[in-house]
Amino acid sequence: MSTAIQTNFKRYEKKYFLTPEELEIFLNKIKPFIKPDEYPEYTICNIYYDTDNYSLIRTSLDKPEYKEKLRVRSYGVPENDGKVFVEIKKKFDSVVYKRRITTSASLAIPFLKGIAPADRISQISKEISYFQSFYKTNPKVFIAYDRKAFQGIQNSELRITFDTNLRFRTDNLDLRKGDYGKPIIDTDKILMEVKIPGACPLWLSKALTELKLYPTSFSKYGTCYREHILKNNLNKFTKEALLSA
Repeated sequence: MSTAIQTNFKRYEKKYFLTPEELEIFLNKIKPFIKPDEYPEYTICNIYYDTDNYSLIRTSLDKPEYKEKLRVRSYGVPENDGKVFVEIKKKFDSVVYKRRITTSASLAIPFLKGIAPADRISQISKEISYFQSFYKTNPKVFIAYDRKAFQGIQNSELRITFDTNLRFRTDNLDLRKGDYGKPIIDTDKILMEVKIPGACPLWLSKALTELKLYPTSFSKYGTCYREHILKNNLNKFTKEALLSA
């Protein structure tokens, strides 16, 4: 996170799973090339929006060439007047595009319901309003995780982040309600994300190769939907069918 609020992102993002031991070795290898981010440790909280039948995440899990999602994000648990980000995240041809606006926590939900305007009318706020008028999404799941962040010394747009304690809940879908939740994955592995605007630098490619770290296709929301929300809904349907039989 930087002091200047960035509203547009275009970059490549690669994800990797590391053990604590691999993380220590990896950081030692790349230590000469990175430094802690301006905010090196923080908690990210998200509310993901989707249609009633979860069409956005179901489409995403099919791995199409183009996909998009809508979420409201905060860094830590916000107060009523605390800053949150309303974001549209798109992916096309392996490139990630993110467009977002800032607003207060108390205004984010009314804005997305179409009953209150954004703090400032902009091209991005219009895009989000159009997205909502087209998909008619609602809050579906809260996802949070604890992050350590680094940036490149020579290129500050290169960012490497490490996420732990991935958790979710499907009730109290308000960022102001706290950052608690159930585990998304039962593992002590650490999710590393490499975010680069262009080609991967040689020193980073070499470190990944030496440790035999390979990219993985992993979505926090997608995994949460497939492993928890969908299974829970199927279990409910099965129970209801048995009771009515």
